[in-house]
Amino acid sequence: MNVIATHVATDNGGKYVRQLCKHWSHKLETQVEGDIGTVTFPTAVATMAADGEGITISITGEDRADLERLAQVVATHIDRFAFREAPLAYDWQWQEQ
Repeated sequence: MNVIATHVATDNGGKYVRQLCKHWSHKLETQVEGDIGTVTFPTAVATMAADGEGITISITGEDRADLERLAQVVATHIDRFAFREAPLAYDWQWQEQ
């Protein structure tokens, strides 16, 4: 398994996590509990956890190229919801698992 992750600074992280999960719930399996959300894509799972400083996002899956693509998809969608403060700063890093 491969994991790509980032922490995005924003004061509205919980709001964006909930909006993103609701947005994708029509086409994908999503779960939201408070400020923590997961989105299950066909080839990966994105987990987002918001706190007072921002959103920690991790995407787990087999194919690194697919994870890089999904990282951009997630970032683009969050920036749409965060239009007042976008673009947010994403520093995606590969993590050892």
